[in-house]
Amino acid sequence: MIPNSIFQILSSGLSLLSVLFCLPAISLFAQTDDDVISVDSSLVVLNTTITDTNGKPVTNLKQNLFKIFEDGKEQQISFFETQEMPFAAVVLLDTSGSMENRISLARASAINFLGGLRGEDNAAIYSFDSKITLIQDFSASRDVSDKLFDVKAYGWTVLNDAVFKAAEELAKRPEKRKAIVILSDGADTKSGKSAEKALKSALTANATIYTVDMSTIGDKDRQQSVAVLKNFAEKSGGKFIATDDVKSLTTAFKSIAGEIGTQYTLGYSPQNTTKDGKWRAIELRVAKPNLTVRTRKGYNAPKR
Repeated sequence: MIPNSIFQILSSGLSLLSVLFCLPAISLFAQTDDDVISVDSSLVVLNTTITDTNGKPVTNLKQNLFKIFEDGKEQQISFFETQEMPFAAVVLLDTSGSMENRISLARASAINFLGGLRGEDNAAIYSFDSKITLIQDFSASRDVSDKLFDVKAYGWTVLNDAVFKAAEELAKRPEKRKAIVILSDGADTKSGKSAEKALKSALTANATIYTVDMSTIGDKDRQQSVAVLKNFAEKSGGKFIATDDVKSLTTAFKSIAGEIGTQYTLGYSPQNTTKDGKWRAIELRVAKPNLTVRTRKGYNAPKR
């Protein structure tokens, strides 16, 4: 069971927003850095957050205001809706040596996340340092495995490999909305996978990435680490969150939770059906000024 003191520190409920998906059949290949998760997709779906100039969610926009472009060519919107759906998420907890002074804060954050699960939502927790370790498998339970309290900071950082692993596991899940939540200082030091391959696999597995920066102002190479975390979030349509303490971390999770009821879900069948494995850039336009549109940047077409 979770100690009451931790709930008192982080008492806000959290429902994770997640986000985008491609359908239907999924096959997995993960033996070398040249391999990525492959999806044979006849439908592309974008779960999209739209905010105004003050960062507040914009609701009640009509379908006729939206246009989807793939590689610059307009696509026909197959469906348009806003609704809450069950989600599957993987929490990736950085336990490498560089996280020594922040491991307790990251652990408390993972606990707070589980405490906010709805009955139909499922989440798993992995730690990563020089290796990737399953702390708790997919479950809707709000209880936390004792393994979470045993983690210690040591070793190198396989961030990219951890993202790839999370994508593999999420690709097996039946939920249409999927997310990866990364709690890390962002400094990868030993992954076999590149950041590009990790990101592509997450996108293909239908996952949006939320990154929580656990680095501090005095950290060496912080700028580069932050850039890595921002890239994961921005390219997948997720959100990068900078935070230095419990209060700001709690606020950050509230902002993620607030998005779940204000998303737009749009789908289309790509006009380009060539199975060449190439990147397809997606642009979503809304015919209303001064809005910020956040969704995935594209996907990789399936290969023959």
